[in-house]
Amino acid sequence: MRKNLPGNSLSTVKYGTIALGDSSYQKYNVVGKKIFKRFEQLGATAVLPICLGDDQHELGPDSAIDPWLTSFWDKALKMFPLPPGKFVISADVLPPPKYKVQFLSDNDDKNKMTCPPSFSGGSDTKEVPSQKCPYLSKMLSNQRLTADDHWQDVRLITFDLSGCNIKYSPGDVLMVQPRNMTDVVEEFIQYLNLDPNKQFVLKENDPDVPLPNNLPQPCTVRHLVENYFDIAGVPRRYFFELMHLLAKDNLEKEKLGEFATAEGQQELYSYCNRPRRTTLEVLQDFPHTGPMVPFEYLFDLIPPLLPRAFSIASSQLVNPSQVQILMAVVEYKTIIKKPRRGVCSTWLASVDPQDEPDIRIPIWVKRGTIAFPQKDDPPVIMIGPGTGVAPFRNYIQDRVMRNVGGNYLFFGCRNEAKDFYCAKEWQEYVNRSFLQLFTAFSRDQEDNVYVHHRMLEQKKLLWELIDKKGAYVYIAGNAKQMPDDVKGALKTAIMVEGAMSEDKAEQYIRQMEKTRHYQVETWS
Repeated sequence: MRKNLPGNSLSTVKYGTIALGDSSYQKYNVVGKKIFKRFEQLGATAVLPICLGDDQHELGPDSAIDPWLTSFWDKALKMFPLPPGKFVISADVLPPPKYKVQFLSDNDDKNKMTCPPSFSGGSDTKEVPSQKCPYLSKMLSNQRLTADDHWQDVRLITFDLSGCNIKYSPGDVLMVQPRNMTDVVEEFIQYLNLDPNKQFVLKENDPDVPLPNNLPQPCTVRHLVENYFDIAGVPRRYFFELMHLLAKDNLEKEKLGEFATAEGQQELYSYCNRPRRTTLEVLQDFPHTGPMVPFEYLFDLIPPLLPRAFSIASSQLVNPSQVQILMAVVEYKTIIKKPRRGVCSTWLASVDPQDEPDIRIPIWVKRGTIAFPQKDDPPVIMIGPGTGVAPFRNYIQDRVMRNVGGNYLFFGCRNEAKDFYCAKEWQEYVNRSFLQLFTAFSRDQEDNVYVHHRMLEQKKLLWELIDKKGAYVYIAGNAKQMPDDVKGALKTAIMVEGAMSEDKAEQYIRQMEKTRHYQVETWS
């Protein structure tokens, strides 16, 4: 990306780009597009046009990737023909498993257990906690903020940081390594006829595939299923390809094979993605194949549990030894009778710090995408409906602790009485003249009122803050419609109060984006 690179720097390079993104985000696939364009500017030759994989597509990124890869391999094999006697491996051949598995007998020495830093790390570690070495934190409190009869369960969760060297700033993100729920773990172990207490060690089967660094050696089957496998995730297409190769029952083999083909993607979507059918449920739907899967192939079939990211909702200036997150518990219904549950949010919500004081949560901190201004002078306009208010609570607390005003918060939720998070705290800051608060309670009147409506009511104030005082504008929350509605309201304010055309107003916002006076952090 260096601007002084010669235009022929990559003139001998042929390249292809598969960009993975989500079109519900405003900067859809921006990294892949930049890389593709930059290679071209530096003289490289594109083998194919860029492939834009979109997680929002009903068939997922595969809908774009499949045809692209078919063309890519076809071109690659023409550019670099295989040597005589070498052939492309047939799709009907079962590949070797990722790892070798050795089960330990009662006679084996199990005392030489090597625990990854994530399980031995804690208050004694000198390292800054990270994914490789998370801090095992105690949960101090788990408070429900929404009314008991409200449709959504939202929690303010406090974690202990005493004895560790985690430092965080406004805009940072708390990463949490989740654990599968006990009932799902038991069901998985029983269905696959596994012995939960059996111990095993993993060994390399391919020098290019390193062993997972977050599993103890040896490891019990229960620990593996509870902490490592994403058994409640929706399986990807490769799961069905591999199951097809492992199946012995002809009917099941045929069905699994259909799901693995390009032609079967619509049917696979209807069966798996739309109802959010889990890996365990799919295994149960193929009773002649699921329980017969060789243990070592589970590592190829089931991806590892990924950490979850939460905007930090507290300032370390308020309490240096604590960190808080604002978390909506994910639960929804599909055509499947059993409700779908978020793995991490369900687990965290279930923890009672009083009843289970020994439970430890693996956490670490990452830089967020929001960068707040270095100076305290400019006013800050924050638009954070729902749990989108989390990073702004962190920042407002930080500024209040440093005696800095000029904070403007637009908050939205359904009902003032049921899901107005941290209402008393906001009112206290208003009373102390640190905060101007604008609220939109969408269901408390006949017509729905959202944050962008409140912004339109305050367009004169917004324009004065932005144009005269150099205010920064931040948006955080759900990526569906809100960010576009808010941007539209801001554009209207600029057009009306700044007497600009639509094109000029859009240019004005683009300039704000360039100088980071307009930033968006959204999630789907």
